Amino acid sequence: MQYLLLIYDNEAEQALRSEAENGAEYEAYNAFGVEAQQRGVLTDNGHALMPTHTATTVRIRDKKTLTTDGPFAETKEQLGGFYVLNCKDLDEAIEFATKIPAVSHGSIEIRPVMTFE
Repeated sequence: MQYLLLIYDNEAEQALRSEAENGAEYEAYNAFGVEAQQRGVLTDNGHALMPTHTATTVRIRDKKTLTTDGPFAETKEQLGGFYVLNCKDLDEAIEFATKIPAVSHGSIEIRPVMTFE
């Protein structure tokens, strides 16, 4: 089954990390990708997202398109990237989630991907 692993982190805290800390985390993400690929669960490369201030939220209300700069909601943690993994079950998805670097200071949300017949 495919699982979407959503990576949430605090952008403000991330901006305060040193270049060395960010470099080490970048290398940890690379190592995660290599392991997931070697174990045959990585369906696509992981994807990082631009910061939330670059987001645009779109709604249609009363048949009018409304756009708002920024994310849908203000939160302490922001969606920063994701992986799609093809895991045998939720336990394996959780195992991989514990290896994503942001899990130690942010959170990883696991969502099964719905398939249509």
